[in-house]
Amino acid sequence: MSTTTEHVELREDLRRLVETRLLDPVELLLPTADTDLRERLRVDAEVWAAQLLGPDDQLAVGLLAKLIAALYPGDVAFDPPATWWRTPLGAVTVRRLGHPGAAKVSAAVAGSMLGITRQGVHDLVKRGKLVGHPDGGVVTESIRARLQGLHRTQAGDVHV
Repeated sequence: MSTTTEHVELREDLRRLVETRLLDPVELLLPTADTDLRERLRVDAEVWAAQLLGPDDQLAVGLLAKLIAALYPGDVAFDPPATWWRTPLGAVTVRRLGHPGAAKVSAAVAGSMLGITRQGVHDLVKRGKLVGHPDGGVVTESIRARLQGLHRTQAGDVHV
Protein backbone atom coordinates (compact mmCIF):
# COMPACT_ATOMS: atom_id res chain seq x y z
CA MET A 1 0.00 0.00 0.00
CA SER A 2 1.13 3.54 -0.63
CA THR A 3 0.69 6.74 1.27
CA THR A 4 -1.26 9.76 0.09
CA THR A 5 1.97 11.75 -0.02
CA GLU A 6 3.63 9.13 -2.24
CA HIS A 7 0.60 9.16 -4.56
CA VAL A 8 0.56 12.96 -4.84
CA GLU A 9 4.31 13.17 -5.45
CA LEU A 10 4.14 10.47 -8.14
CA ARG A 11 1.12 12.07 -9.81
CA GLU A 12 2.86 15.44 -9.98
CA ASP A 13 6.11 13.89 -11.22
CA LEU A 14 4.24 12.08 -14.01
CA ARG A 15 2.27 15.19 -14.96
CA ARG A 16 5.43 17.30 -15.08
CA LEU A 17 7.39 14.72 -17.09
CA VAL A 18 4.69 14.18 -19.71
CA GLU A 19 4.06 17.90 -19.97
CA THR A 20 7.72 18.90 -20.44
CA ARG A 21 8.88 15.90 -22.48
CA LEU A 22 5.83 15.42 -24.70
CA LEU A 23 3.20 18.16 -24.64
CA ASP A 24 5.47 21.22 -24.64
CA PRO A 25 7.47 20.04 -27.70
CA VAL A 26 4.25 19.20 -29.58
CA GLU A 27 2.90 22.68 -28.87
CA LEU A 28 6.12 24.19 -30.22
CA LEU A 29 5.63 22.40 -33.51
CA LEU A 30 1.85 22.51 -33.64
CA PRO A 31 0.71 25.72 -31.91
CA THR A 32 -2.92 24.85 -32.50
CA ALA A 33 -2.57 21.50 -30.73
CA ASP A 34 -5.54 20.40 -28.66
CA THR A 35 -5.42 22.32 -25.35
CA ASP A 36 -7.65 19.66 -23.79
CA LEU A 37 -4.57 17.42 -23.63
CA ARG A 38 -3.35 19.17 -20.48
CA GLU A 39 -6.67 18.56 -18.74
CA ARG A 40 -6.61 14.95 -19.93
CA LEU A 41 -3.06 14.63 -18.61
CA ARG A 42 -4.17 15.89 -15.19
CA VAL A 43 -6.78 13.14 -15.00
CA ASP A 44 -4.57 10.43 -16.51
CA ALA A 45 -1.63 11.22 -14.20
CA GLU A 46 -3.97 10.63 -11.26
CA VAL A 47 -5.02 7.25 -12.66
CA TRP A 48 -1.43 6.28 -13.54
CA ALA A 49 -0.21 7.06 -10.03
CA ALA A 50 -2.99 4.91 -8.57
CA GLN A 51 -2.16 2.05 -10.94
CA LEU A 52 1.59 2.25 -10.31
CA LEU A 53 1.10 2.21 -6.55
CA GLY A 54 -1.83 -0.22 -6.53
CA PRO A 55 -1.92 -3.97 -5.93
CA ASP A 56 -1.82 -5.17 -9.57
CA ASP A 57 1.83 -5.91 -10.43
CA GLN A 58 1.08 -6.82 -14.04
CA LEU A 59 -0.80 -3.57 -14.65
CA ALA A 60 1.94 -1.51 -12.96
CA VAL A 61 4.77 -3.18 -14.89
CA GLY A 62 2.96 -2.75 -18.22
CA LEU A 63 2.28 0.91 -17.50
CA LEU A 64 5.91 1.48 -16.46
CA ALA A 65 7.09 -0.03 -19.74
CA LYS A 66 4.83 2.33 -21.70
CA LEU A 67 5.81 5.41 -19.69
CA ILE A 68 9.55 4.73 -19.93
CA ALA A 69 9.30 4.05 -23.68
CA ALA A 70 7.36 7.28 -24.27
CA LEU A 71 9.28 9.54 -21.89
CA TYR A 72 12.80 8.22 -22.55
CA PRO A 73 12.91 7.04 -26.17
CA GLY A 74 16.18 5.97 -27.68
CA ASP A 75 18.08 3.34 -29.59
CA VAL A 76 20.02 2.14 -26.56
CA ALA A 77 18.90 0.45 -23.35
CA PHE A 78 17.34 2.72 -20.76
CA ASP A 79 20.11 3.74 -18.36
CA PRO A 80 19.15 6.81 -16.32
CA PRO A 81 21.60 8.68 -14.10
CA ALA A 82 21.84 7.52 -10.49
CA THR A 83 19.85 10.54 -9.29
CA TRP A 84 16.82 9.50 -11.36
CA TRP A 85 16.18 6.57 -9.01
CA ARG A 86 15.40 9.05 -6.19
CA THR A 87 12.54 10.64 -8.17
CA PRO A 88 8.98 9.43 -7.53
CA LEU A 89 8.90 7.62 -10.91
CA GLY A 90 12.36 6.15 -10.34
CA ALA A 91 11.42 4.89 -6.88
CA VAL A 92 8.26 3.14 -8.07
CA THR A 93 10.12 1.74 -11.09
CA VAL A 94 12.83 0.07 -9.04
CA ARG A 95 10.29 -1.28 -6.56
CA ARG A 96 7.89 -2.66 -9.22
CA LEU A 97 10.24 -3.50 -12.08
CA GLY A 98 13.84 -3.25 -10.96
CA HIS A 99 16.12 -1.76 -13.60
CA PRO A 100 14.43 -2.24 -16.97
CA GLY A 101 17.75 -2.29 -18.84
CA ALA A 102 20.27 -3.96 -16.53
CA ALA A 103 20.60 -7.20 -14.58
CA LYS A 104 23.25 -5.58 -12.37
CA VAL A 105 24.19 -2.06 -11.34
CA SER A 106 27.16 -0.45 -9.64
CA ALA A 107 27.20 0.02 -5.89
CA ALA A 108 26.71 3.76 -6.44
CA VAL A 109 23.55 3.23 -8.49
CA ALA A 110 22.33 0.56 -6.05
CA GLY A 111 22.84 3.08 -3.25
CA SER A 112 20.79 5.67 -5.09
CA MET A 113 18.04 3.12 -5.72
CA LEU A 114 17.98 2.24 -2.02
CA GLY A 115 18.60 5.74 -0.66
CA ILE A 116 21.82 4.70 1.10
CA THR A 117 25.57 5.12 0.61
CA ARG A 118 27.82 2.87 -1.45
CA GLN A 119 29.31 1.62 1.81
CA GLY A 120 25.82 0.75 3.00
CA VAL A 121 25.33 -1.27 -0.19
CA HIS A 122 28.62 -3.11 0.40
CA ASP A 123 27.56 -3.87 3.98
CA LEU A 124 24.20 -5.27 2.79
CA VAL A 125 25.96 -7.47 0.23
CA LYS A 126 28.42 -8.69 2.86
CA ARG A 127 25.53 -9.53 5.22
CA GLY A 128 23.62 -11.36 2.46
CA LYS A 129 20.79 -8.80 2.34
CA LEU A 130 21.64 -7.96 -1.29
CA VAL A 131 23.09 -10.24 -3.96
CA GLY A 132 26.45 -9.27 -5.40
CA HIS A 133 26.96 -9.94 -9.10
CA PRO A 134 29.92 -12.19 -10.03
CA ASP A 135 31.22 -9.48 -12.39
CA GLY A 136 30.90 -6.77 -9.73
CA GLY A 137 28.05 -4.58 -8.68
CA VAL A 138 24.70 -5.70 -7.33
CA VAL A 139 21.97 -7.85 -8.88
CA THR A 140 19.07 -5.49 -9.56
CA GLU A 141 16.46 -8.12 -8.71
CA SER A 142 17.83 -8.27 -5.17
CA ILE A 143 17.45 -4.49 -4.87
CA ARG A 144 13.86 -4.69 -6.07
CA ALA A 145 13.08 -7.54 -3.68
CA ARG A 146 14.55 -5.63 -0.74
CA LEU A 147 12.57 -2.49 -1.58
CA GLN A 148 9.35 -4.45 -1.97
CA GLY A 149 9.91 -6.04 1.43
CA LEU A 150 10.68 -2.69 3.05
CA HIS A 151 7.67 -1.07 1.41
CA ARG A 152 5.32 -3.80 2.66
CA THR A 153 6.81 -3.56 6.15
CA GLN A 154 6.38 0.23 6.23
CA ALA A 155 2.79 -0.14 5.03
CA GLY A 156 2.06 -2.55 7.84
CA ASP A 157 1.36 -5.56 5.63
CA VAL A 158 4.33 -7.63 6.74
CA HIS A 159 6.13 -7.78 10.06
CA VAL A 160 9.69 -9.04 10.04
